[in-house]
Parts: sequence; structure tokens; C-alpha cells
Amino acid sequence: MKNTALILLFVFCSLFGYVNADEKALVISHKDPSLQWGPCPDFIPAGCAIAVLQGDPAKNNVDIYFKVPGDFHIPHHLHTSQERMVLVSGTLDVQYDNHETATIMAGEYAYGPAKLPHSAYCHKGDDCVLYIGFVEPLDAMPVKSTEAE
Repeated sequence: MKNTALILLFVFCSLFGYVNADEKALVISHKDPSLQWGPCPDFIPAGCAIAVLQGDPAKNNVDIYFKVPGDFHIPHHLHTSQERMVLVSGTLDVQYDNHETATIMAGEYAYGPAKLPHSAYCHKGDDCVLYIGFVEPLDAMPVKSTEAE
């Protein structure tokens, strides 16, 4: 009986484990000239850009590059979704409410909880390009800051 259950589990996993087999694998550099950079939400100053890497921004599970120039302040805001991030270039300070400022260096991973307000600053020098994976649809909503930024 135990062996039959294990065999059925293996068959089930084999049949349904490849649901996404029709999707294409991707490798995309932040320097790729074919990337289609679009504007950021209106509350973020000019100079900010977003490129969708995979998925539909209106649906769950979307991956983007978020880019701002050096010496750039990203206003206080929040997202419905948690953020899984890797800084691709530049140096970025991130300040989440009720947390110490974290400095993210190129190549480092960061995690941002859903609905936790934050602001950021890209250091002078290289553009900050941040890979962000959103679980929920892509959004960003401004939040009135209770502290001076």
C-alpha cells in the first residue's frame, strides 16, 4: 500500500510538474538596448523608469527592472505586494518605517514586506537598477511621510 501511494505521488508530480513547459527561458541584461523602459508612477520625479521583464503588471507574479539616476530620492510610498529585490547596479539606501536605514550594494538581495511604507536614495554615481519580483500586481502608492526625508 505504501509503495502504491509513492508511485501515485510520483506519477502525479511527473504529470503536473511541467505546467509551464511552454514558457520561454529568459536572460535579460539591464543594459539590453531592446528593453522597453516606461515611466514610473506620477509621484516619483522624472528620471525614474520601469522595464517589465516577465509577466503582466496587472496580474500576479511580475518581474521588473526599476531604474533611477545617481543622486535621486524615491519618495515615501508602499506596495500591496511584498518585493523580492536584487540591486543590479549602484548603491541604494532604503528606509522602511520603524526600521534602520539599510544600504544595498550591487549584487545584494533585499526583501520588502507588503504594505510597509518606505523611501529610498540612490547614491551619487552609477544609476541604481533594481530587479524587483512582485507576487501581487505591480502598484506603488504615495504615503505622506511623518519624518523629514
